[in-house]
Amino acid sequence: MALTKVTKSGLADDSVDASKLEDGTIVAADINDGTITNAKLAGSIANDKLANSTITLNGSSLALGGSASVLTFDWQSVVTTNTTMVSGKGYFVNTTSGAITMTLPASPSAGDYVAIKDYAATFQTNSCTIARNSSNIQGNANDSELSTTRASVVLVYVDSTKGWLYTNESNVADLEKPSFVTATGGTITTSGNDKIHTFTSSGCFVVSSLSNESGNNKLGYLVVAGGGGGGYFGGGAGAGGFREGRCGPVTPYTDSPLSTSGLTATATTFPITVGAGGAGSTTPQVPGTQGGNSIFSTITSTGGGGGGSDAGAGTQSSRSGASGGSGGGGASGGCTPGPTGPGIGGSGNTPPVSPPQGNGGGTALNDAGGGGGGATASGSTAPGPAGGNGGAGGTTHITGSPVAYAGGGGGGGRCENGKSAGSGGTGGGGNGSGTGTGSAGTTNTGGGGGGGYFPGGAGGSGIVVIRYKFQ
Repeated sequence: MALTKVTKSGLADDSVDASKLEDGTIVAADINDGTITNAKLAGSIANDKLANSTITLNGSSLALGGSASVLTFDWQSVVTTNTTMVSGKGYFVNTTSGAITMTLPASPSAGDYVAIKDYAATFQTNSCTIARNSSNIQGNANDSELSTTRASVVLVYVDSTKGWLYTNESNVADLEKPSFVTATGGTITTSGNDKIHTFTSSGCFVVSSLSNESGNNKLGYLVVAGGGGGGYFGGGAGAGGFREGRCGPVTPYTDSPLSTSGLTATATTFPITVGAGGAGSTTPQVPGTQGGNSIFSTITSTGGGGGGSDAGAGTQSSRSGASGGSGGGGASGGCTPGPTGPGIGGSGNTPPVSPPQGNGGGTALNDAGGGGGGATASGSTAPGPAGGNGGAGGTTHITGSPVAYAGGGGGGGRCENGKSAGSGGTGGGGNGSGTGTGSAGTTNTGGGGGGGYFPGGAGGSGIVVIRYKFQ
């Protein structure tokens, strides 16, 4: 049969306690609003009887009745200079007058913590660097950088592996401060934000660390081979091969018309070869010596071709300039050229690369030698009775100022003492001579040696330059 509900008047005070009630027998619908007062609640309500038995603190779920630590900060007065932080303190950092470095505590212990806040909304204009002070940040051995307006962070030290971790971040972008290539080798100079390594002799370019941003791992380069030696009674020598690569806006400077893309750095040792200049010919009918190759990584520039030589009885082969990075100029067949004819200029860009590393030499004519080829122009055919001019080299600002490299040697005069000779090309090319030994190519430009009325001039040695962003 149906049960009649027990009315309140049928129950003596305090006669119903928790032991008399089965779990779930009284639901919210059975209790009128406001009928149970605090005085009627003895003891406490167990957490598991509540719909929500946890709370969220700093993004972490915490069970009711549990415990948690809440970071409290001793906020300091506004900071306007570089400061070493102390655990438990917060710092308002004002970078209105310039960037500021905040250094983390030395020898931290687990649980140490610090806070930083952008005081004047100027971090985007003048950033705040967080220096790691020998500890890792987020597991990386890099400083951090705050560079967004109104940024604020809290860092807590965990252990030697992860170091300092960010527990709170507001208005931040990429917190890791950009790092850069670190390297040694050669003579090191700077230009703006770029570091420049110049090798005037063979050595090693050693990359010990890379950037955490791929764009900063680009290497610009200039690789110029040794110029060839000038001919005996002959042609001017070809310049050493000229090859340049640039890293676009990462390392801004004015490059040469022959420039192409730069290389990507790896953390390794790069042997550097700087080619020697070729010897000028001191023997009739023997062409000048080819210059030595210069090498950096996958880039090889070929030595300049020697100038052709003659003494009145040579073959056209001996009179012709040799091929190379740029070709040597040909030598005349004599005051009255024999049936073999005057020598022709050697080919440039041998072996071929793109963009071309050099140009051909000029042909001999009318008792005078042709000019050696240069990086951006061919050597001139001898106009007679003067020797041909050497071809022009290439100009680049890779070292921080404009310098021309790889000019061809001028052709020598022939037959009569005092006969005019060709001029060397811009970029270190040696002048030819109508009275004696041709001029040498300029050292570390890869300029070709000038052709001589007697011996030819020596070629100039090459050079290797490497440029990259370092800050």
